[in-house]
Amino acid sequence: MSELPLSGFRIGVTAARRAEEQVALLERRGASVVHAPALSVDPNRIDEPALLAATEQVLAQPVDIFVATTGIGLKSWFGAAERWGLLADLTAHVAGAEILARGPKSVGALRRLGLRELWSPESEEFEDVLAHLRGRDLTGLRIVVQEHGQSLSMAAHALRRLGAEVTTVAVYRVEGAADPEPMFGLIEDIAERRVDAVTFTAAPAIAAMMEAAGTTGHRDEVVGAFQADVIAACVGPVTAAAFEMWGVPSIYPERSRLAAMVKQLEVELPSRAGGTSLDVAGHTLLLHGDAVLLDGAEVKLSPAPYAVLQALLVNPGTVVSRRDLLAALPSGTAGSEHAVEMAVARLRAALGTRCVQTVVKRGYRLAVAP
Repeated sequence: MSELPLSGFRIGVTAARRAEEQVALLERRGASVVHAPALSVDPNRIDEPALLAATEQVLAQPVDIFVATTGIGLKSWFGAAERWGLLADLTAHVAGAEILARGPKSVGALRRLGLRELWSPESEEFEDVLAHLRGRDLTGLRIVVQEHGQSLSMAAHALRRLGAEVTTVAVYRVEGAADPEPMFGLIEDIAERRVDAVTFTAAPAIAAMMEAAGTTGHRDEVVGAFQADVIAACVGPVTAAAFEMWGVPSIYPERSRLAAMVKQLEVELPSRAGGTSLDVAGHTLLLHGDAVLLDGAEVKLSPAPYAVLQALLVNPGTVVSRRDLLAALPSGTAGSEHAVEMAVARLRAALGTRCVQTVVKRGYRLAVAP
């Protein structure tokens, strides 16, 4: 059996939207997944009176530049306009503007509405949209920016300083997860290094997790774990930038895609794990952290046989005495060599009888290939 690339790794997923897709991608590659949403992004949870007022403000004057930032936000806004009987008016009004789109999802949403963007950055980063606008004379131009779950008030203020009249339209707001317990559990897992990596698909998820870590008194441990042992995997550079203020290194793929992030983890986790891989009695024995895999399949070991295996792995193939194995057993284990024999028997039952050899009057050794 060939080993799956993420077998033996435990990965936290903080996404709320498209979480099922991400979890499935990771599990198909062998990972054990802990899902703990950091946010609740519900496009149906819209403040309709406020959005209607913003829409009427947009319709009240000509629009010179329209900036679409997310597909789901655009779809939700125009869907609401349809309910109000304003879809045709809003579409025609925006069609007369120069349309900029942050990325392919907003491009797709625009085109489904019969609108076409004039420019979109290859980076898919909102900062590059702002850079594109800052390089122009904006004096007297009216710019409408569709927000993407986070307030863009600072960006709007920067554009106003350049002479533009800016209206931001908040379609939905990113809120914390309705049930914080899974996130509290993940924070403890990170602090105790019980996960190998955590994935992030939105910058607000990082802020929400750090806030939750602060409320539980684990923020320093979480930062330390990410700096040393746990990989912070982000979908792209915009998300990763949210870690900079915490001094946390993160990885992200060249293209901001979910599948690309998972693919990067396939390479990064095994290369960092430095796991032990041995040919034992014709089988491939692989250790990733606390996980034990035999020919790619995870083997569940109770504490005593796991302790014996760890002792035998210190110098694979070297004989370890019963006395030394007894000393390696967890505290609370019966203090006799019979306890060693029972632990060895359980280890053999899990790995196969030929994997652990008895050396008469000396002890035990792993049957590693020469």
